[in-house]
This record gives sequence, structure tokens and C-alpha cells, in this order.
Amino acid sequence: MATASLGVQKLLQVGTKIIAVGRNYAAHAKELGNAVPKEPVLFLKPTSSYLENGGTIEIPHPLESLDHEVELAVVIGQKGRDVPQTIAMDYVGGYALGLDMTAREIQSSAKSAGLPWTVAKGQDTFTPISSVLPKSAVPDPDNLELWLKVDGDVRQKGSTKDMIFKIPYLISHISSIMTLFEGDVILTGTPPGVGPVKIGQKITAGITDLVDVQFNVEKRIRP
Repeated sequence: MATASLGVQKLLQVGTKIIAVGRNYAAHAKELGNAVPKEPVLFLKPTSSYLENGGTIEIPHPLESLDHEVELAVVIGQKGRDVPQTIAMDYVGGYALGLDMTAREIQSSAKSAGLPWTVAKGQDTFTPISSVLPKSAVPDPDNLELWLKVDGDVRQKGSTKDMIFKIPYLISHISSIMTLFEGDVILTGTPPGVGPVKIGQKITAGITDLVDVQFNVEKRIRP
């Protein structure tokens, strides 16, 4: 399969996991009162949390808002274990714009109790994602502008050049812990400016000059 043609539906079918990197921008770590990490902070999100462009982000009961976190998503193009940094970029199949939606109240309670973040990060619709850009369309992933607006107001704007841990290091480090498979996604962390988005609002976000997405935010309705 030509990895450059990997679309969202294919991503949903073949990817086994979403590996998210926390606190990978120093300014974001500081805005949440966290120490700047000495090695990547990793957590997993299920692929069932993906939401395609134009979909509706669902806020679960009893919450009234979620926090937005805009991120560069790295799509893995081939199976890799113990990948050396020197050839790590050979394992990149493409890129996307991803959002790591976070139930901050739930996460804060879990963190204070020393519990996992799964409920705060892994619910359905909590990983909105763009179409996948072929690797050839992104010649310099270390210098991309990420942005996010809520109802037209700019909330986040930052550059991937400010990532603490760069893509080759992340791929090498993560693959030393767990095998990466085609279609797996690494969410590389969010720049500062995270904050709440409420029921009835609209998120637009993108990578400048490359891709943009939009999502409505509504209350989850259970049958």
C-alpha cells in the first residue's frame, strides 16, 4: 500500500493505538503548573475516540465543557521496534492535525489521586483529526504553525519548533517501549493556550497553509 494515500478511514481501520505525548511544550507545561519533563510523558488513547472533520465533539454528562489541545499528529507508515533516531523519519507515513480533547475536571481529580487519565482523554469523539497529509507535503515538520479558534477567537497558536522532544526522538523512544504499527498515531503535544470549549460552540483549527478542520461541540445524548 502506498502510505501517502493513507486516508482517515484507512487510519481508523489499520491503526492499533494513539500514543499521546504530554507536556511537550515548555510553555504548556508551565501554564498547567507542571514541571518541564526530562523524558516524554506518554499516555494511550483508543482509536474509538477518533472523530473525522466536520463531526460533533460530545461533552459527556455531567460536564459542561472540555479543554481543547491542538497537536501535530505523526502517522506511522511501517512496523517498527527499537527504531534508531538516525532512521526514525523513514517510519513516518504522513501527518495530520489532531485535537486531544480533555475532560480537565476528571483529569485533575485522577492526577491528585494518582489514577490513570483514560476517562479524561479516551472517550468517544475525544480525538478529532484531519485528513492525512502525505509525508512529501510536509518537508519541515519541525517548523509548522498550529492554530485553534473557538467561535472565531484565536485560542492557541504555536510552532512545532518549540517541541521539547522532536519527532525522531519520540519515534525511537516510543518504539523502544511498544512496537509501532502502520496507521498508529503519535500526538506530539500541544502549545500553550489550552482552555474550555462549551456546548454550542465551534472549533476551527489547522496547520497553516496545509490543512484545517472544524467541529461543533454539543452535549452527548444517551438513548
